[in-house]
Amino acid sequence: MSEKLQKLLARAGFGSRRELEAWITAGRVSVNGRVATLGDRVEESDLIRVDGRVLSRHRKAGPRRRVLVYNKPEGELVTRSDPEGRPTVFENLPRAGGGRWIPVGRLDVNTSGLLLLTNDGELANRLMHPSSEVEREYAVRIYGEPSPEVIKQLTEGVELEDGFARFDSVVDAGGEGTNHWFHVVIREGRNREVRRLWESQGGVVSRLIRVRYGPVILNRALRQGRFQDLPPPALKALLEAAGLPDEPEKERPASRRARHKPQGRTARPGKRRR
Repeated sequence: MSEKLQKLLARAGFGSRRELEAWITAGRVSVNGRVATLGDRVEESDLIRVDGRVLSRHRKAGPRRRVLVYNKPEGELVTRSDPEGRPTVFENLPRAGGGRWIPVGRLDVNTSGLLLLTNDGELANRLMHPSSEVEREYAVRIYGEPSPEVIKQLTEGVELEDGFARFDSVVDAGGEGTNHWFHVVIREGRNREVRRLWESQGGVVSRLIRVRYGPVILNRALRQGRFQDLPPPALKALLEAAGLPDEPEKERPASRRARHKPQGRTARPGKRRR
């Protein structure tokens, strides 16, 4: 059965569908010797090249699906490299094994907390797409105490420079002195949307932490700068939130190296050693 080229490449772990559409437009992908175009559909038997390299049958089937939960500290960028040499989240992650880690949405440099990363581009695309309406929950510290009128306005909606936006809910989480905590829920991933909503009402955000993405809740025992694999029950719930079936792993031919390599101990969740 044929499928869209960018979907197959996403399953193979090259990136999200949006990234791969840009690769196709840039002429980096060919099918059966012809430069691919957006809208192309392919079969697994087609000869596909990415940057001149043939995509193997093993790679087309996709790597074993994994999702990492990473507790991002402030000061790290969600980018693969930074011209200014600032630290990135990818410096602390393990190897993806046959693909690459795709961040599910982004957190700006001053935002900490839950960041999901996966080697499954289709899963990443579904979780980020506005039509999925997957909830994101943030703990936000505001300077001062917003009035009930401000809270009402934030849940009814505000017109920002890139369109209408609102919080699904705003829950008072208490606080002391001049700082007050709230938990807010939003179903989009627009750039700095949580901060911009508060700022539209004169609010000053002094701290922002993502604590939940869909059914995945940040484990308080997971230290900042550390990661852990999402366990199967939680992965199944995440797939359901994304509208994807929990399909059994496909049989893939083992490489010669894998067949003869002795099985080692499972690595502890944590920070990758450099």
